[in-house]
Amino acid sequence: MGSFSIWHWLIVLLIVVMVFGTKKLKNMGSDLGGAVKGFKDGMKDGQSDTPATPPQQVTGNPAADKSTIDVEARQKS
Repeated sequence: MGSFSIWHWLIVLLIVVMVFGTKKLKNMGSDLGGAVKGFKDGMKDGQSDTPATPPQQVTGNPAADKSTIDVEARQKS
């Protein structure tokens, strides 16, 4: 009862092809494949581009107190 037979899956596949059409399914498949490839490439680039030492914090005013945090407040519009 819990598992579907091959005939159930073939009927589902036939209905999906009839609803979307083969051209749209092909386009969706290629878009999904391109997205996965781009994600993998991005993960590889992200791992190789990590610096060995973290960048140093730059302060605008060297005479400022060390406990002071410089933030810029903006009004919501």
